[in-house]
Amino acid sequence: MTTSRRLYDKLVNRLQEFIIGHANDILLITIALLSRGHVIIEGLPGTGKTLMIKLFAASLGLDFKRIQMSPDMLPTDIIGAKILDPKTGELRLVLGPIHTNIFLVDEINRASPKTQSALLEAMQEGYVNIEGEEIRLPYPFMVIATLNPYEREGIFPLPLASTDRFMFSLAFRFPDRDQELEILRRDHMRGGEDPVIEPIVSEEEVLAAIDEVKRVRVEEPLIEYIVDLIRATRTAKGVTLGASTRAGIHLLRASKALAAVNGRNYVIPDDIKHLAPKVLVHRLVFDEEYPRNTKEELVRTIIESVKPPW
Repeated sequence: MTTSRRLYDKLVNRLQEFIIGHANDILLITIALLSRGHVIIEGLPGTGKTLMIKLFAASLGLDFKRIQMSPDMLPTDIIGAKILDPKTGELRLVLGPIHTNIFLVDEINRASPKTQSALLEAMQEGYVNIEGEEIRLPYPFMVIATLNPYEREGIFPLPLASTDRFMFSLAFRFPDRDQELEILRRDHMRGGEDPVIEPIVSEEEVLAAIDEVKRVRVEEPLIEYIVDLIRATRTAKGVTLGASTRAGIHLLRASKALAAVNGRNYVIPDDIKHLAPKVLVHRLVFDEEYPRNTKEELVRTIIESVKPPW
């Protein structure tokens, strides 16, 4: 059994003691962590987005911080700043909340474009620049951002160049009746207290799993298959703007992580096909006649149009 598989088994078994459903979402967030990617979660308030991420981070034994975005927030509120120390009269560096392993950004689309840019630059580069001083972010580093796709007032929609930096886009919907009943029962059993999880995975295990994913083999025909999938989105009917080269890189890295989580040290076509919709759907610009709920179906049609190497 691979290190990645052991890590995932521990996580999913523990989290599902508190989280009803969302097994595939737990898998995708784990894959993003192991392949050094970031995740954006769309969903209405009260669908469990923040709770899942808090429990996920708590299980890992990694440093975790959360910030609630608002229109008046400045880049320095995220990355930090140098302030004058009244005792010494000298500038003192104060780091912002982004200096952590897992950074939860609630309602990212409520932040101004300037603040969004500071966050997204840090995601891309792995460091921040504070008044000329370059400061590396912790390793591993992962941003999980949430947004309410139905909010219309007081928001700044993410441009395509921003959403392209996220490896996966997940959608949280309201649970079905049985799931909702179980959620309420468990809350009642806890006496209304929020669930608390102790770390079950060490930082060393996480780092070992990340290194393991880097060593997963990908045959040349599979790399060509990923490129063909990406290129197919650029000429597909119903798509105004196709996926970027970064999307192909993210799909490659994520497929290696899925292979490791599935106990293999090599990628197979099914790894790529399974992850491609979640990697691609938020990156494409669709024709206006396609409603939100049919976009992933169109992406699956594009994927099926490209023949895998075996």
